[in-house]
Amino acid sequence: MITNEHIEKFIAEAHRVGDAGLTVCSSGNISWRVGDKILVSGTGSWVPSLPKEKVSICNLETGEVLNGVKPSMESVFHMGVLKERPDVNVVLHFQSPYATAVACMKETPKDFNVTAEVPCHVGEEIPVIPYYRPGSKELAEAVIAAMKDHNSVLLKKHGQVVCGKDFDQAFERAMFFEMACRIIILTKGEYMTLSKKEIADLETYVLGKKTK
Repeated sequence: MITNEHIEKFIAEAHRVGDAGLTVCSSGNISWRVGDKILVSGTGSWVPSLPKEKVSICNLETGEVLNGVKPSMESVFHMGVLKERPDVNVVLHFQSPYATAVACMKETPKDFNVTAEVPCHVGEEIPVIPYYRPGSKELAEAVIAAMKDHNSVLLKKHGQVVCGKDFDQAFERAMFFEMACRIIILTKGEYMTLSKKEIADLETYVLGKKTK
């Protein structure tokens, strides 16, 4: 059951997107799984100042809108990711400044591992999805497919999408990815990345993964 407390928390997390400088105006959308339902920012809503009347409540399995508020046009990939990933409860999508700048570069980076935080928290490999019209079936299918086994993706000429078990984990991934993109932009492409050996070292001694 969706309670008023759930809605208030969702609104607070939406405003956090704006406070973190991750999006402006009506760009971006967020979702949160609560049981068998999903809260999604409404279509055309301004996430940084999301009001209660722009919070859409949907049935996660069927997509049925339960409170009369039309969800974001990107809600299809939000629902798809959540259905494919039982370990995930939050999906965030926005045009954060530096990630979007990188998404618009003529040559998109193949490696984003500029600091230890990227492979440790964002993902050693971050898929780059070709441009598809926002809200299109093609975009939704590409995002869902890429996020079956990745937690962050970059959408060419569009922005970033991240997911997490909760809002804190999703925000952490979004902010560290934005940081990496900021480094890429500020260095004008003259940046170094971590080697496979350095990443393996982090996985062993920072993340505590056992070596084979």
